[in-house]
Amino acid sequence: MLQKLNNRRGGFTLVEIMIVVAIIALLAAIAVPNFLRARKRSQATRILEDLRMLDSAVDQYAIETNKSTGSNPTFADLKNYIKAGTVLYTTGNDMFGNTYGPFTVDTIPKVPASAFSTLSDVAPAAFWSPYY
Repeated sequence: MLQKLNNRRGGFTLVEIMIVVAIIALLAAIAVPNFLRARKRSQATRILEDLRMLDSAVDQYAIETNKSTGSNPTFADLKNYIKAGTVLYTTGNDMFGNTYGPFTVDTIPKVPASAFSTLSDVAPAAFWSPYY
């Protein structure tokens, strides 16, 4: 008799499987929005780091070429002061395809307006300071 009961109970019931699937769906519903927010925040951080590198490149360019305040270097002028092989070096644009320029000596570069509007829900104006 005991052996007969064990043979009928070979797998999980439909209710047990549905409970497990519901728990997995609940965890996914919690995790996915946080993942997407973290991704957008990392994109904003990358744009901020690109702006810092460009600011430094403009300063180095001005010092080495004796340019005065108000001079407008092109991105081609600044490429010598950016690490070769990076996306910034290769394209000169942010990850959304927006250009960072124009550049002016002794003026901080600004966040492209479309990048700011795309990322403004995870990176408010205070995040971009002083580049906004």
